[in-house]
Amino acid sequence: MHIYTQEEVPWKGPGRGLDSGGRWFGLWDGYFAVSYLVTVVLLFASGEDQVHRALAIGALTLIVPWYAGLGRRPMIDRTKGRRNLVFSAGLFLLFATSSTLDLGGSFALFAVVPMLMMSLPMPPAIVLVVLANLWPVTVVWLRGGEFDPHILSVLPISLLGIALSVLLGLWITRVVQQSSERAEMIDELRRSREREAHLSHQAGISAERERLAREIHDTLAQSLTSIISLVQAAESEVVDNPARAHERLGLAGRVARDSLAEARGFVSKLTPPALRESSLVQAVRRQADLLREETGLVVRCTAGGEEQPLPMVVSVVLLRAAQEAFANVRKHARDAWEVEVRVAYAPGEVRLVVRDDGAGFAVDACRDAGPEEAGDDAHSGGFGLLGMRARVAEIGGTVRVESGPGEGTTVEVTVALGPVGEESDDD
Repeated sequence: MHIYTQEEVPWKGPGRGLDSGGRWFGLWDGYFAVSYLVTVVLLFASGEDQVHRALAIGALTLIVPWYAGLGRRPMIDRTKGRRNLVFSAGLFLLFATSSTLDLGGSFALFAVVPMLMMSLPMPPAIVLVVLANLWPVTVVWLRGGEFDPHILSVLPISLLGIALSVLLGLWITRVVQQSSERAEMIDELRRSREREAHLSHQAGISAERERLAREIHDTLAQSLTSIISLVQAAESEVVDNPARAHERLGLAGRVARDSLAEARGFVSKLTPPALRESSLVQAVRRQADLLREETGLVVRCTAGGEEQPLPMVVSVVLLRAAQEAFANVRKHARDAWEVEVRVAYAPGEVRLVVRDDGAGFAVDACRDAGPEEAGDDAHSGGFGLLGMRARVAEIGGTVRVESGPGEGTTVEVTVALGPVGEESDDD
């Protein structure tokens, strides 16, 4: 299963909130444009000399490309560096030039102050904001040639402007910061959802592969093994015992037809054909009869307790466990003569027991062997027994295997018929 690494997840680097932040920043662009146009109109309406007025408008107009080319992107990305210092210094000089040439240019403070607050860290930003607000008063004083007492009456207004400018700048900076943080959170949420969807998709694929692997092993692989054995036996008897060979070939055809039905069923997640119109006991008995016909062993199949309807998922798991146990008997129960199969019903549980009197094996040694060491040998901890345990564990059941060299093998599967079984049936 492939999992996205940090590098593989699509994102936009340091400006990952740029799309959302950039869209919101369009509101600020509109405010800046309105402030520029209003200031230009005031300059046209001022009574200054035409040359001074034209130069003031020119200096004010230069702020537009200066902002667009140098200052806008750092404001959006909220980066601080040398570029911000250059932009802020140039912005202050252009504003001071325009205000010096024509005091009507001081109206640009409404746009200049927020840009300074967004571009610089707070301490230097406040210093430049104070200087920008005091600049028009300084220009009036310098033009008079001496200190004009009337300036004292204008100074409180300038100080109030400083306070309002700082508050406005802080508010705009905070709004921009919150907007950027919100955009980053939205982008992170989107990426998390994409990762979650990808992982869920991969988990679904992995679960489906595991399901198909178990179904193929429990049905097709075992059926193919039986067909091969029957065909080989028929080949050896086709001359000496044609009737017996014909019987084995007929049995091989029957197994092949059953396998085809099984394949169609598990691909579409349908109920196994053996359980569609019969109970678990009947389905297990048919599998036991097939084992007897294939191997010639004595196979006894019994039922205990009062038979009761089972959730379909429980019936399927127990049937697959029986098929796996029978496959193990075919492959591993050397020198076996007899196989006993029992389906026992008890209050709150159902139990399947398959016992053979074959060669057996060392359970402790096999329990320590991993799948890589065991290969496909179910009696040595291979895929068959592991798959059986995994399938039974999914419905809350247990698998117990008892065996020893020369002592035969007993496989016992127990499943509780409580909320787990009912829940699984609902699924």
